[in-house]
Amino acid sequence: MTVRLNQRALDHARNLIATGRYVLDGRDAWSEHQPSARQENAFIEEHGMAQYATWHLGIDDQEAADRKGHYKFPYGDFEKVHRCGVLAAESRAGQRKYYDIELAVAHLHGMLDALRQLAEPARRHRINSTEGRHDGG
Repeated sequence: MTVRLNQRALDHARNLIATGRYVLDGRDAWSEHQPSARQENAFIEEHGMAQYATWHLGIDDQEAADRKGHYKFPYGDFEKVHRCGVLAAESRAGQRKYYDIELAVAHLHGMLDALRQLAEPARRHRINSTEGRHDGG
C-alpha cells in the first residue's frame, strides 16, 4: 500500500484553522466526533468526492479515486478541524511510518496547541470572574 500526503487536504485544514473553524477537544473524543459512514455518504452525495478528499490527509494510490478507501487520515467533521482527529491521524501516521503525513499532521497539531495555549488564560479568567461575581440577594 502506497499512502502519500494529500497536499490539498493539508492546505484546507490550515485554512480552516486560520479562519477559526476548529474544535480544541481532548485526545479521546475522536470516536464520538468522527463522521459516521452515513454522514460520509451524505457528504459525498451533496458535495462530491473531490470535497470529501479535502477532509483526508492521506491518499492510498492502490485504491480507486472514486472510492472512500482511497482517502485516509480524516481530521474533521466536514465543518471543522478537530484536535482529536488531528491527534488520531498523527498517531496512526507515526505507527505506519508515513513520515510526510506525520510531519504535516504534527504541524496542524502545533497550530491547534498554540491556539489552545492562547485560549487557556482567557478561559481561566472567565472562570475566576464568574466565581467572584455576586448577584445580590
